Amino acid sequence: MTLNNRLINSLSEIVIGQPPCTGGRRHFIIKGRRLFLKASLSKAAITLAASTGLLLPMQAYASWNEVAFNANNLQTAIKSALGSDLSEASNKINIEAPDVVEDGALVPVTISSTLEDVNTISIFSEKNTAPLVAQFELDKDCEAFISTRIKMSNTSNIIAIVSAGGKNYSTRKEVKVTIGGCGNSQVI
Repeated sequence: MTLNNRLINSLSEIVIGQPPCTGGRRHFIIKGRRLFLKASLSKAAITLAASTGLLLPMQAYASWNEVAFNANNLQTAIKSALGSDLSEASNKINIEAPDVVEDGALVPVTISSTLEDVNTISIFSEKNTAPLVAQFELDKDCEAFISTRIKMSNTSNIIAIVSAGGKNYSTRKEVKVTIGGCGNSQVI
């Protein structure tokens, strides 16, 4: 057996995973053709299915409470979102947000809670034209932790209301929104 045939035999064993039958090189080429044709036909079938609309990505549709998100005052937004505007102040809710932000367009907010049986976490910005910023419904097995970015029109309180065990609990934190930053800033 020549060096070339030995090389082809060893390559075909590695690539194909079976010892080559008699014919060595021919077997390797035929297996290679089969793999190439199989891959080409698979890609063609997927391309055809995608181009005809048979393969569409799944879309996540979020339901939203239109009345609550379009409310223009805080009390109406809370009542529409949660069914009641009453909430009990709680130290088991933590809001992490910067004390002062240069731009209110992207304010990072993290809310966590150690309350049991948390159903929803709602975020309100007291002086926004639409105070309800976000509302998250949580599964019973989820940890009560939300991290997002919100838009604030000017300096106001961020209010987090957590619904747990059929009651509403709240906490708040003031965030100052400045214009200009770096020395010549004004608080708005």
